[in-house]
Amino acid sequence: MTKKLFEKNSFLKEFTATVNACEPLADAWRILLDQTAFFPEGGGQSGDSGFLNQTEIFDTQEHDGLIWHYARTFLMPGTCVSGHINWAKRFDRMQQHSGEHIVSGLVHSRFGYDNVGFHLGETEVTLDFNGPVTKKELAEIETAANRAVWDNLPIDTAFPSKEELSALNYRSKIEIQGQVRMITIPGIDVCACCAPHVRRTGEIGLIKLTNVQSHRGGVRIHLQAGGRALADYTQKEQSVKSISVLLSAKEEDTSRAVERLKQENFQLTGRILKLQKALICQKASAIPKTAGDILFFEPDLDPDTAREFVNLLTRRCSGTACVFLGNDAAGYRYILGSAHEDVRPLCRKLNEAFQGKGGGSLKMAQGSLTGTKEAVKASFPGAVCLEA
Repeated sequence: MTKKLFEKNSFLKEFTATVNACEPLADAWRILLDQTAFFPEGGGQSGDSGFLNQTEIFDTQEHDGLIWHYARTFLMPGTCVSGHINWAKRFDRMQQHSGEHIVSGLVHSRFGYDNVGFHLGETEVTLDFNGPVTKKELAEIETAANRAVWDNLPIDTAFPSKEELSALNYRSKIEIQGQVRMITIPGIDVCACCAPHVRRTGEIGLIKLTNVQSHRGGVRIHLQAGGRALADYTQKEQSVKSISVLLSAKEEDTSRAVERLKQENFQLTGRILKLQKALICQKASAIPKTAGDILFFEPDLDPDTAREFVNLLTRRCSGTACVFLGNDAAGYRYILGSAHEDVRPLCRKLNEAFQGKGGGSLKMAQGSLTGTKEAVKASFPGAVCLEA
């Protein structure tokens, strides 16, 4: 069994140990020490990285009580090594994990829900609970969690006996065999956990719950703590400042300024659509009636107006009215319509000839294709061809 130095002192950054074994893998080596401060993957948290002497350790895993350190180079068994963990990464993970305990403890005490899933990634932390939490309730949990941080509560580690354990009311995600390691935050949480934690809640710095969404009958909560929460705030602050400058509005007024801009855009879009419809009516009425097909190439029309244009054109021909939107470089979207013919065979013909895709009903079909305007025109011999 590897002696787990991190269980008693999660702030141990450097240590010495003896290499007990070094075994080859397909493209790496796994190294066994008599003792280690490297935390192995477990409890939703990835394994530590760092160095043993000059040898880089890129992962740490535990199997049957033995902790293996994964490296690209060989270390001679019997060698005394100096271990250095990647402290920045470890401390970041401790902030996230301790923050998760606070939030999970508060959710459990308030709603009685269990934490049924926890993922601590390099950029994202998620907590899954087996019950609903509203956004209003999430804000209340966030406030309570940060109050626990401000109170700078101790985070205690203990290894209770079987008798002590039987008297404890604690959270646990899985059934634990053997010695249980208990993490206690007074008045907030008591939870069985194998991972390193900060010593006091104040070292977490800040807890921000960024989102809550339905997930498998319960909810998934997204968490940022410590340095990650600060980075998240900084990025969002920079975004707000940039938006503020672009809109010539105070930072606290950016949402109202965006809403005004949205309304103005809505009104302008409505005016453009109205003008487009008047224009297509004028264009359609100017086209002479024909016994054949009508092709119309229009670079810019919204889909609804284009469909209405096709309906207008079908009244001017006894064949098929075809509107093509786009250009040779980007390709074309097409809409086909007819009051007299089934347009589906023509749709299939276009798709086959121009690597297109699309379909529709008896009287109208639409899709997209890749090809030149001249090649498309050549597919409709005898058709009346018009351009915007």
